[in-house]
Amino acid sequence: MRRVVAGIGGVALAVALSQFPEYAQQYTQRLGGAVDELRIVTEKFDHDAQEAGLDRQQALTRFEASSDEFLAGRGTSEAANFARYEQLSATLARIQNANAVQRFQMLPAYFDTDIGARTLENYQPAVPVTVEGILYAGGGLLVGYLVLSGLWRFVTMPFRRRYPAYR
Repeated sequence: MRRVVAGIGGVALAVALSQFPEYAQQYTQRLGGAVDELRIVTEKFDHDAQEAGLDRQQALTRFEASSDEFLAGRGTSEAANFARYEQLSATLARIQNANAVQRFQMLPAYFDTDIGARTLENYQPAVPVTVEGILYAGGGLLVGYLVLSGLWRFVTMPFRRRYPAYR
């Protein structure tokens, strides 16, 4: 019975972990799209500022100094866009330069962002046919089997028959 329960746990964890590479790929695509769009916004702002003889910071200072509440708010929004662009660009670079283990270690970051939440909402499971997916599935199978096997042994310990010690 222990082997059956452990096997089921191993298969369940194998299926769950095998989905990580697909989720990471879908997340990376969304992140890349967000970075591309923010790059366009940033480059357009910088171009417009340059046309007016200003750099980015000078243009933002003009927005902030404006007595018009709308313009001051736009300056704050643009500054937030630039900060988000830098942050997402750095995250994308870390993900693209990471190996399979490093990406798995970065798992909490995948769920901690708006992009991660939207990726999870729209996630489409996939059959793991890549080496990475198969390795995650194999690791999940092994870990799931060992954990549930150990847990089963621990839980059933008080109910085992005791054999007399031979002297």
